[in-house]
Amino acid sequence: MKILGIIPARYASTRFPGKPLVDIAGKSMIQRVYEQAKKCAHLAEVVVATDDERIYKHVHDFGGVAIITSPDHQSGTDRCAEVALKHQQYDVIINIQGDEPFIDPEQISKLAACFNDKDTQIATLIKKVLSAEELFNSNSPKVVLNKLSEAVYFSRSPLPHIRGQEPQNWLSHFTYFKHIGIYGYRADVLQEITKLPVSSLEKAESLEQLRWIENGYHIKVAETELETFAVDTPEDLEKLKFN
Repeated sequence: MKILGIIPARYASTRFPGKPLVDIAGKSMIQRVYEQAKKCAHLAEVVVATDDERIYKHVHDFGGVAIITSPDHQSGTDRCAEVALKHQQYDVIINIQGDEPFIDPEQISKLAACFNDKDTQIATLIKKVLSAEELFNSNSPKVVLNKLSEAVYFSRSPLPHIRGQEPQNWLSHFTYFKHIGIYGYRADVLQEITKLPVSSLEKAESLEQLRWIENGYHIKVAETELETFAVDTPEDLEKLKFN
């Protein structure tokens, strides 16, 4: 099984323009993500998929591999699909978030292992919710699972609702999981899901993975105990701790 790691990266960002090129302790964000991904032995190759010549040149300058993609893509998934279509020798594509400069290679390996099961179509990671702040944070989607370790639903609200209990006590009555936004796809499934029209659930929650579930695709989940930290705004940089 050959696995391709793709890091979607675009220059235009409403909250943080030029984010992939921002300096983090002497290296750009995109270089840090790329170098972390390259440490994962499960990936046969790692490429950056971008619509911007500045990012493309920068990646090549530090010795990485980058590919120019269409500027019209609405999501990282769509950008990954374009690259995968040109690299059909790969069985599985892993979509690595370009704004997590310290992603642990172990998380990528855990996701890759989901595809040892030939029935896995799509896979992602989850982590136990440990605080009420996490549970009620609408920017941190929660995941409802079935007994087969598949995602039944993703929501920005805490699900399920614990009837008869005050919200501040819900964590003591149920194990909640939050979504860690890294995805893996079978190469053929990736091409299929990018052709699906935007669904009603996706519109409601603004979560693209609901489109896949609503159309009958199965999303396998693996649990990680490792935390991730995404840089969404310039203020987030101030929260990073450097060794």
